[in-house]
Amino acid sequence: MKCIILANGEYGKLDTYDKAVLQADLILCADGGANYAYKMGVLPSYIIGDMDSILPEVKDYFLANDVIMKKYPQKKDFTDIQLALSVADELGTEEIVLLGTLGKRLDHFLSNLYCGIELAQKGRRIVHYSPECTVYLVTRELKIEGREGDIVSVIALSEEARGVYEEGFDSPLAGAVLEQKNPYTISNVLASETGTIGVEEGVLAVFHYRR
Repeated sequence: MKCIILANGEYGKLDTYDKAVLQADLILCADGGANYAYKMGVLPSYIIGDMDSILPEVKDYFLANDVIMKKYPQKKDFTDIQLALSVADELGTEEIVLLGTLGKRLDHFLSNLYCGIELAQKGRRIVHYSPECTVYLVTRELKIEGREGDIVSVIALSEEARGVYEEGFDSPLAGAVLEQKNPYTISNVLASETGTIGVEEGVLAVFHYRR
């Protein structure tokens, strides 16, 4: 089952998300992400968070349409995205695509990136999507599809990532050990329309910038 989580972040042109949203089996909103679902004309199954960012008229609309609201106190030990990921995990989703998680604030972006590590280690497919860039959390192997010349960067999210390989790129890699403190595998270039990135041990963040 594929789940979409809408965050209260930067989206750009909302019509670029139609395809991603329509392909979802389950849609969750993390608090103010509901405002974007409302603009898109999308009815989520759940809205999750402390409800400090959702607009009153949006809240009223979704309540009238029987959307489940899971409200948490503002003083809590988890972000709204963490809570939404937890619900997605409880519902047994295999793939989670997060929207609106890559912009606005750097601290929010890093938090959004790191809070998916545990689910990725459990075998879930975790993807952060925006029109300009897609970020994948990889614990095994990833097939990249794009255009020749697309930029792809790889960063170790775990302290070390062992047995890292990159095939189908201008600068191939085989059996490498990547360290958090030495993020040199930046700005590789797709040599054709497809490429492969894998890791034997650890967690990678793969950034795909489309031309």
